[in-house]
This record gives sequence, structure tokens and C-alpha cells, in this order.
Amino acid sequence: MKMKRFLSLMVVAILAGGITLGAYKMFLEPEPIVVKQNEAKPNLIPTNYTNTNSTGNIDFTFAAEKTVNAVVHVKQYGITRTPRNLMEFFRNGGAQERRIQGAGSGVIITEDGYIVTNNHVIDGASDLEITLNNNKSYKAEIVGTAPESDIALLKIDADEKLSYIPFGDSNSAKIGEWVLAVGNPFNLTSTVTAGIISAKSRDLDETDNNIQSFIQTDAAINPGNSGGALVNTQGELIGINTAITSQTGSYVGYAFAVPSNNAKKIIDDIIEFGTVQRGILGITGATINPKAIEEYDIPVSQGVFVASVAEDSGAKKAGLLKGDVIHEIDGLSIRKFADLTGYVNSKRPNDVISVKVIRNRKELVLPVTLSKYEIQTYNLDDVGVEVANVDESYLKKFDLDHGVVIKKALSARMQRYNLQGLIISEVDGKKVKSVLEVKEIIDRKYKDDDITITLVDRNKQKREFVFQ
Repeated sequence: MKMKRFLSLMVVAILAGGITLGAYKMFLEPEPIVVKQNEAKPNLIPTNYTNTNSTGNIDFTFAAEKTVNAVVHVKQYGITRTPRNLMEFFRNGGAQERRIQGAGSGVIITEDGYIVTNNHVIDGASDLEITLNNNKSYKAEIVGTAPESDIALLKIDADEKLSYIPFGDSNSAKIGEWVLAVGNPFNLTSTVTAGIISAKSRDLDETDNNIQSFIQTDAAINPGNSGGALVNTQGELIGINTAITSQTGSYVGYAFAVPSNNAKKIIDDIIEFGTVQRGILGITGATINPKAIEEYDIPVSQGVFVASVAEDSGAKKAGLLKGDVIHEIDGLSIRKFADLTGYVNSKRPNDVISVKVIRNRKELVLPVTLSKYEIQTYNLDDVGVEVANVDESYLKKFDLDHGVVIKKALSARMQRYNLQGLIISEVDGKKVKSVLEVKEIIDRKYKDDDITITLVDRNKQKREFVFQ
């Protein structure tokens, strides 16, 4: 009897549950949304890039294969005399030589072994070793350096024709264009990373005479990548990877490269002249801002405001005036001061550029002949003196037609002697006519090399001194 009652209740419960579920399905449950997928291809937003930028046409393997064998590992060896502990300090007079090593990357730019890298990669080296992608190693010589632009040119004598990367036009590179960074981060040789150009004419430090004008990229660059190649998808060199902005010392999304046009100009100068031929416009100025636009009634929102014009400069002779706004040079739009310096630094003294300015709300086009950059004083730290340019009339008192004058002694040792006014006529056996030439000779030396100067005293006697 109990069993029959139990079965009856179970049947009733099942029927009631079925009726309830059916009612819910019919009246209460929302209708399901069906998402249809195209299993053959995803539905992408179309783009309209050039053949080097189009995602459909990009072949990273082409650029990688074309460039990876032309990027080398640069190892530099130097000597440090810093004591490791107090025992070394007292036993060895505060110094003990130790061999140290640093590493970076470099780019082969000719089949006969010229290599471009960053100056900071080789700065302070006593020896340089270049390792190719095929593991062959060679000793390298420093041909020349440009510390202000962080570029150095090296040379190796290889027993074969080398793979090299041709220069591209960095001025034609576009924001958003795909690029590859090729180098040796963390001693991981032949590493390739991809990204885009995220900005151009980037100035990281507006207090350094505005030499900088970097290409910014989000391709991953880490310690060891310095001096490596930034290339476009055609395998052309458009930049020398130089720096990252990071609180940790490792890549966090921002990296910077010296534009290839600037690097190539420096390299050409070093090969042809032995020194960098830097042309200058002859102005001081700044990127215009909303305050300047309102105060000076400037009809454009981008450009460079001319604050002053140097006497005897190309800008002065061409007719540039204080208050002019430069907004185009040789057809290139000038949005900020780094645009101007980046372009001018790719030119030489006596090059003529077409400068478009706005003056009194009118456009003027002025042809400007660039002047030669000169520095007036330089600290010969290893010698312990400051030298300055000197005019011909002063040199004639010493029966000389070349040399620089000692302006003052810097070190306590050199202050013991009456050196002010004496002439340094040669550095390392080379005649010098300006402090810029002195600086360029010193810049090409290894950190531990001796410096030889020829000093001409008040009795017109020449004496040679070697400083270690």
C-alpha cells in the first residue's frame, strides 16, 4: 500500500515538473542569441597602407634574412684602476688594473668592413672585437666618432666580402610604418624584434643643445641592442638603435634610434674629411606654444619661433629676423625644434637650404647657406688645461700659423706653472687650428691612450710632453 502511494506521488511530481519546465521554456526563457562565425577567415577592418605598410603585404622574413647577417656583436675591453676594497687601496696606492668588458651591436654598411655603432658602445675601450653572425671574430679599429650624436665608425679587415645593409631614407619613414630591430640584447646574438614607428623627431633632453632627433619605435630594444639596426620591411637601414626610456633598465615599450640620414652624413664626413662637418643655421629658438601664438599673433599652431639670430651667420645674411616663425625647410614640415635640428644636422657647412618663414602673417622663402659649427673652448682633462681658439695676430707672436691657446690650468698640478697664454700647436703629432680639431682628435682615442702635446712657450721654443 505504501509502495503504491509512493509511486503515485512520484508520477505526479514528474508530470508537474514537466509542465512547469515547458511553461518556462514557452513563456519565460529569453530567446538565445546565436553568434555566427566565419570559420574560413576572420572579419577584419580593411586598411589602406602602402606596400611597405600593408598588413597583407608585409613579409618580416624577407627583411630579417636580408639584415641579420649584417648585424654584428661588438665587444669592448678596457682597463679600470678602481680598487675593489680597502685592502687593495692601501696596498696598491689606491689602484689596481682590472680588465673589463662591455658589449653591444653594430651594423656592417660596406662589404669591405665599415661598421657603424653607437659611441657609447665603444667609449673607453682599449680593444674592440667584432663577431659576425657566422661566429668569425676580428679586431676592429676606430675610424672616427661623433659623441654628440652617439655615432662611431669602425673598420675590420675581413677575409671575405661581407653582407651589409644599404641605407634607406629616414625622412621618408612614416609614423605607423612597420620596422624591425636587429641586434644582440643580453648577449643573445642575432635577435630580431618587430614593431612600428611610433614617433619621429623625438628630443629626449631639451637641455643638450638640441642635438637629438630620434626615431621612436615600439620594437623591443634592450641592453645589448645599442648600435644595432632599425630597418624597414625592405631591409633598408633607417636608424641606429640607441636608447630606451625605462625605470627598470629594460624595455617597457619605448625605444629610440638615430635616423639613418643623420648617421650616414656623419659617416660620410668621417670617411671623406676625417671629422664631422656640422652645419648650423645660426639661430636660437624654441617650438611655438599657445602663449607665444597669442603674444606674437602667430597664424600657425606649429613651427619654430626665432628668438635671436647670430651675427655673421648664414641666417643673418639670408635675412632671418627675431620673431620669424620657421615652418618649412626644403619642403619638409617643421613642427618643432627637433624637426629643424634633425634636418640641419644631416647637412654640411655651405649647403644651401630653403627656409619658409612667417613674418607679419605673410610667408617668405629665404635661401640660407649653413655656417660651420665651431666651439670656442675645450677642456683637455687628461692634460689639465682649458684651451681656446686664437686669432692669427696672436699666433704670429709665436711664429705660428696654427694652434690653440691655453686659457687656464684646470688641475692643481698644472696650476703650479705659468701656462696661461702659451700655445699648443700639435696634439699627437697633428697640427691643430681650432679647439674643435683638438676635441675631434681626443674623441678618436681610446680611454687609456697617452696624449702627446707640443707646447710653444713665450721664447717660441717647442717642447713635447706626454700625458698618461
